[in-house]
Amino acid sequence: MIRILLVDNEHIIRQGLRTMLESNDDLSIVGEAENGQKAIDQIPSLQPDVVLMDIRMPVMDGVAATGAIAQLYPDIKILILTTFDDDDYVSQAMRLGAKGYLLKDTEPDELAMAIRAVYKGHTQLGPGLFEKAIAPTATSIPSIPPPSELSKLTPRELEVLKLIAAGANNREIAEELFLSENTVKNYVTNILSRLNLRDRTQAALFAHSLFQDRSL
Repeated sequence: MIRILLVDNEHIIRQGLRTMLESNDDLSIVGEAENGQKAIDQIPSLQPDVVLMDIRMPVMDGVAATGAIAQLYPDIKILILTTFDDDDYVSQAMRLGAKGYLLKDTEPDELAMAIRAVYKGHTQLGPGLFEKAIAPTATSIPSIPPPSELSKLTPRELEVLKLIAAGANNREIAEELFLSENTVKNYVTNILSRLNLRDRTQAALFAHSLFQDRSL
């Protein structure tokens, strides 16, 4: 069972999300909060697995709350669900630790699937949001490693990195390269280690910049 904390300043939205999500046997709403500060205050007692976070809220907005939760509770996954797709909101939220960013017009089944995906550690971005997430490349990605560092990647790892740059998830990479998802996960782990990248989100940001700037 995936334990979810709903964070949205509108009561009617929280109630609608609760009704919709709890129709799934593997999803449980353990609490609600109308702003980021109240969400943080409830986390120790509720112990959610996933925080479904709005952006614009009083007291503490979703961007600030995302950064605080990621610092205090790094094992909790944060999925942004909002009506706002501004470049700054998307890029800041992802940079501060959100595992996904969706808009509120997302279909119920897609939202449930996204929650399951971020719970497993995968990144989820709604249509058209990948470019917004990587917009501030000068400050959000590490510098491009020298050729000697890139040469540590095997040809297959380089293929995987290129697909990450294109926004493909592990399942899509596995289908494209005729591999198992577990094998793809191993390749991603190796890539992160060899290029000294923190996580898959940073790898996606880095890889997109890398393949824009180099001909590989």
